[in-house]
Amino acid sequence: MAKTSQVNRNKRREKMAARDAAKRAALKAIVNDRSLPVEDRFDATLKLAQLPRNGAKTRVRLRCELTGRARGNYRKFKLCRVALRDLASAGQIPGMVKSSW
Repeated sequence: MAKTSQVNRNKRREKMAARDAAKRAALKAIVNDRSLPVEDRFDATLKLAQLPRNGAKTRVRLRCELTGRARGNYRKFKLCRVALRDLASAGQIPGMVKSSW
């Protein structure tokens, strides 16, 4: 089980990223628009820098929903490899069977 502080920090980052997504996308569109004057683009860059860093989508870490483990995660299931194997062995995941050859 991961530290609860790390899991809570990641959840807070997810909320901030969802909250700031539209504002961040609008500012990035202004910055990348070459037809606008340089001053406007520079102002948008400064406003983008004023936004909190934890509001960026790249700061969010993919964690296991059950254990909070940060490594070895399957995006499709939102589970780490250890939890996925345990659930699959117990027959909790429909359609997933242990392979044998």
